[in-house]
Amino acid sequence: MADADPAIFSAMRTVDEREAGDPAALAAAIDKASEPFVVRGLVRDWPLVRAGLESGRAARQYLLERARPAPFTVSIGEPGRDGRLFYDDDFAMNFRTARGKLADIFRGFDDNEGRADAPAIYLTSVDMRTFFTGLAEDNPSPVIDREPLESIWIGTATRVAAHSDFPRNLACCAVGHRRFTVFPPDQYRNLYLGPIENTPAGRTVSMVDFHAPDLDAYPRFAEAMENGMVAELEPGDAIYIPSMWWHHVEGLDPFNILVNYWWRETPAFLGQPQEALNHAILALRDLPQADKDIWRELFDYYVFDSAPDVTDHIPEAARGILDTLTPETAGQIRAFLLRTLNR
Repeated sequence: MADADPAIFSAMRTVDEREAGDPAALAAAIDKASEPFVVRGLVRDWPLVRAGLESGRAARQYLLERARPAPFTVSIGEPGRDGRLFYDDDFAMNFRTARGKLADIFRGFDDNEGRADAPAIYLTSVDMRTFFTGLAEDNPSPVIDREPLESIWIGTATRVAAHSDFPRNLACCAVGHRRFTVFPPDQYRNLYLGPIENTPAGRTVSMVDFHAPDLDAYPRFAEAMENGMVAELEPGDAIYIPSMWWHHVEGLDPFNILVNYWWRETPAFLGQPQEALNHAILALRDLPQADKDIWRELFDYYVFDSAPDVTDHIPEAARGILDTLTPETAGQIRAFLLRTLNR
């Protein structure tokens, strides 16, 4: 585990802890939560956790025995970057990706173990049921009342820049130790976000280096630190992260495994809000200010307020996409957008 914490983490308050002795108690805690919380020992009985407590090699062997023959995608960082998977000076990624058998990738972990100049090696968001046989069943999800995506993250000591996700997230520390630094959704201005379309992993990230924050370049980050919280997880612990909370994630040991569960409260046919933001940048951002003011009011009227007076005067059978969306009416919107965007 890392020898010393940067001062930023020691100055922050810690994430609250909750008791959740069974899945029903966890579900109740999640339903009531408006902030992240930690559950100690939630998955301590997983065979994967027990293998990791024996050694990193034992955990890797446990996974190899259950891996399907499909090729795995791995990110390989540059040596000397303190495990930070980020941009280089030209805003390209400071890591490359490769594909190969899990046994060959794990051989890279073995070969670099103990080396001071070892590169970061990270397998991100690997679908447990697609790439492994029996792994999800033997290490059962504590989220039983949702239908989450079940992903496993395997890596050396790494740092992933602060980002937010639309789905809710339960992240379980299986092997090694993890540090999560979390911020409320409204702190986005103070995190100094980078590009939208050019990102390390599909989500806009904070440009601030949390191990050496430059407050001359990013002065508002001081306010983010006042509003942030930190949690350090041991093997078997879990953290719940609500939708759109910003989180900076670190694997602190030479070998680390995280299992996370993502789910959303709305049907998948409603699409991704990020897609709407991208479309709004395309269609609205560069309009004259007077036009943007009009469209802001229309967005409030149709989208953000969406009060009954939007549709009360329209016969129910004629309300179309103004009514509560169904898979059919959502499909109509999607087909319309495809036609217009492909013109």
